[in-house]
Amino acid sequence: MARYLDVHPRNPQPRAIAQAVRALRSDGVVVYPTDSCFALGCVLGNKQGMDRIRSIRRLDQRHHFTLVCQDFAQLAKFVHMDNTVFRAIKAAVPGSYTFILPATKEVPRQLAHPKKKTVGVRIPDHVVTQALVAELGEPIVSSTLLLPGEEDPMTQGWEIKERLDSVVDVVLDSEDCGVEPTTVVDFSEGVPEIVREGSGDVERFR
Repeated sequence: MARYLDVHPRNPQPRAIAQAVRALRSDGVVVYPTDSCFALGCVLGNKQGMDRIRSIRRLDQRHHFTLVCQDFAQLAKFVHMDNTVFRAIKAAVPGSYTFILPATKEVPRQLAHPKKKTVGVRIPDHVVTQALVAELGEPIVSSTLLLPGEEDPMTQGWEIKERLDSVVDVVLDSEDCGVEPTTVVDFSEGVPEIVREGSGDVERFR
């Protein structure tokens, strides 16, 4: 049975954030809000947690997770970028973007693209997400909460709790959450390629 934690969207209660982080550190799977939509997350190295997320979404082993980071300094530990790409991304974060970049050795092998050796990273513009990642002290391995056969992500925390009660450990709810997935920009070749148009403004990368 999942623990349901209702947190304030602008001043998240430290106790609730700490409870969610304890679940993550205990190899749990947590549902949490972001500026794009709710996400499923676990910690780096939690292979079982990644398998659970794939099972919830009915995804195969080729699914690419995203590293949700606290800030640019943390993001830069996990990806390579030249000065031009650095400036372009720095100007866009925090925000509703996922960037695909060459992975550093800090990224576990099972997270990187097997051929391209890339990984998706993002820094959400959401107070609750920021508090969660700050308390954890490392990125959250994440995937959008989009259930099989559904076109739109789930948007209500109480409904998520009801439907995923037996397959996740914590539902961290907040009334302030986006409803559209991120814009995905591939910078792996040094120039921006729009992979998916979502909630982030794509014009800055055209």
